Amino acid sequence: MRVLVIEDDAHVAAFIVKALREAGHNPSHADNGKDGLVMATAEDFDVLVVDRMLPGPDGLTIIRTLRASEDQTPALILSALDNVDDRVMGLKAGGDDYLTKPFAAAELLARLEVLIRRASSSHAPAETKFTVADLEMDLLSRSVSRAGSAVNLQPREFRLLECLMRNAGNVVTRTMLLEYVWDYHFDPQTNVIDVHVSRLRRKIDKDFSIPLIHTVRGAGYVLRENVSYSSA
Repeated sequence: MRVLVIEDDAHVAAFIVKALREAGHNPSHADNGKDGLVMATAEDFDVLVVDRMLPGPDGLTIIRTLRASEDQTPALILSALDNVDDRVMGLKAGGDDYLTKPFAAAELLARLEVLIRRASSSHAPAETKFTVADLEMDLLSRSVSRAGSAVNLQPREFRLLECLMRNAGNVVTRTMLLEYVWDYHFDPQTNVIDVHVSRLRRKIDKDFSIPLIHTVRGAGYVLRENVSYSSA
């Protein structure tokens, strides 16, 4: 995918560009708001990575300008400002996601992939059924089964599994789970995710020789059959 990175910090920009290239993507870089806005309007990109604090027009101004011109290219905002009000302001300006610094490359890539999938499916009929190996989920009937046997889940467990199944084969970070399942836009510094993933594993994987929920150390979780990730 083509990614425009608008970031004035040379070290952060180099880190992002390197991660994108290593993942097989095609990044372009602007180190100020003026050049970034020109590039964003003159060229076609799949997704934007925009630093909030920039020389020239700042990141939020860039995104507001693009949205005012009906440019709906997905935009991920980067910022060292991490309180709830700052996040809300960024999203209300037209940002599609908000990632605070410092961040892991794996989370940045995962979030960008989610934005791309969301954009590509925005005009498609909403999916209501998901299948991974012999695990099936039906959103309309709120039912889950594995190998034909019903799996009874609590509401949070269902939401957690839904997030994993929507992103099957891709790493889902802890931050993404907190936002999707609990609507937390901050880290509550608790083991709430670990507790719920453990319960979900007991219901989904315990009686089967092939586990589907895997831990990716330092990154998050992935729902996939036959992977080499640690499932500790």
